[in-house]
Amino acid sequence: MKILTLVALCAGLLAACTSAEDRMLFDGQFYNAKLRKVDRQLDVFTVSVKPVSKSLDGAVQAGSYEATVYCVSTFGSSDVIWTAGPDAPQNQLNIDNDVLTLQGRCPGAR
Repeated sequence: MKILTLVALCAGLLAACTSAEDRMLFDGQFYNAKLRKVDRQLDVFTVSVKPVSKSLDGAVQAGSYEATVYCVSTFGSSDVIWTAGPDAPQNQLNIDNDVLTLQGRCPGAR
């Protein structure tokens, strides 16, 4: 039991390690961006980015980047069709509790 606990602890610590060289800066800041599929559809997604308080422009860039990476890796195209996206005016972006939420889909889906 002790060995299993130690292995799980080590695996968790290693999974959390990301070197500074592997992280992307947007507007000079690091952001936590998470993409989630909507209703188990592969092509429709939301991206949550925080903290927006560091820089709104950086948060928008981080969300756009996350979506592009997802569409390329899943469908082989960098195209994104935004329903609530980075091209919206700043006063129309969905920001709540220091979290920016973008929504879109990858048009390469069949």
